[in-house]
Amino acid sequence: QVQLVESGGGSVQAGGSLRLSCAASGRTFSNYGMGWFRQAPGKEREFVAAITRSGKSTYYADSVKGRFTISRDNAKNTVYLQMNSLKPEDTAVYYCAARSFGVGSTTLSVKDFGAWGQGTQVTVSS
Repeated sequence: QVQLVESGGGSVQAGGSLRLSCAASGRTFSNYGMGWFRQAPGKEREFVAAITRSGKSTYYADSVKGRFTISRDNAKNTVYLQMNSLKPEDTAVYYCAARSFGVGSTTLSVKDFGAWGQGTQVTVSS
């Protein structure tokens, strides 16, 4: 199973930006579709963004579309989440996740991903 380690979380004021990184190891990174999820206190974990194995296709939750960008570098075994125009409602623990055999529009839920990182906290103050 692939191992995932997130980094880049922190505290920022509303309107600011952060870039999260997720480093993968243990398996061939390019065999996995990758996703970012988040979980706010008292809420269920929710989908944020996903990217196909090649990086050619991306998917976003409506709440982050136009503000967040997911990308990957298969040579560095890393997936990124660039977050701009952050809002207080973006505050959550952000998780990186991997899915064998890639991702598509119908495979973007928590149950579709088999490997998870430990999470990184993002706090946006107003």
